[in-house]
Amino acid sequence: MTGLRALAELVRAPAALTVPGDTLAGATAAGRPLGAGTAGLAAASVCLYWAGMALNDWADREVDAKERPGRPLPSGRVSPGTALGTAAVLTGAGLALAAAAGGRRQLGIAVPLAATVWAYDLAVKETPFGPAAMAAARGLDVLMGAGPDRWRGALPAALTIGCHTYMLTTVSRREVEGATAALPAAALAASTALALVTSALPVQGTELVHRAASTVLLAAYLAAGGPAQLAATARPDPPRLRRAVASGIHALIPLQAALTARAGSVRAALPLLAAFPLARRLSRKVSPT
Repeated sequence: MTGLRALAELVRAPAALTVPGDTLAGATAAGRPLGAGTAGLAAASVCLYWAGMALNDWADREVDAKERPGRPLPSGRVSPGTALGTAAVLTGAGLALAAAAGGRRQLGIAVPLAATVWAYDLAVKETPFGPAAMAAARGLDVLMGAGPDRWRGALPAALTIGCHTYMLTTVSRREVEGATAALPAAALAASTALALVTSALPVQGTELVHRAASTVLLAAYLAAGGPAQLAATARPDPPRLRRAVASGIHALIPLQAALTARAGSVRAALPLLAAFPLARRLSRKVSPT
């Protein structure tokens, strides 16, 4: 039988703490009331994220046997059939939760999101369009939080999260072979530019309070990912690139919190901040990459 530890590694379980912030950022940007529906959509997003991780390892099982033999499939702790079945079941659960939380119309966003996840893992990942596909998946995740009738209001937040994801995915493609210093340097420059652009987005609510909170959170975003990107620039070997990717995944949380605060809900951003140290601590047990 497959152990729970192996399944947790398969789906990168703790990394799911970086996912609900997409839903929250989208909901607050669109002015959607926060409640049980938002929580249900966040749960749907987590299921689809875990499905993507399981499918990723199933699709990469032959490559991982050479490059990362300790992963659950090449090590024999999870069978290929179990990985594929886990991906399918989690995808179905994600779609069902989305429909239960937001009605059938919510599937108009959830289905394209699930399709993008599967297309990325099975067909697009190794092509030049891989980073864009991953960015589109994260952007759609933000729009799912906004809902099918208010998604336009969440477009700036979706683009922000998508840009960060594009940069992060581009770096991750070189975390096994290594890269030149130009790649992590470009990632650091992109993160800085993204924080500056986000700081110029309109502020809702009490402008002084929400602008100040957002500025602090954007600084936390740079502090979360910047040092590892700088270290990788100094020596862009695989271990440092992997640390840069892991730090970038965790940096999503303060970025999501900054967008949430900027949309007028500092209180809603607080649970995201609580998730940040927990995600980093758990990543020492189960790698997010």
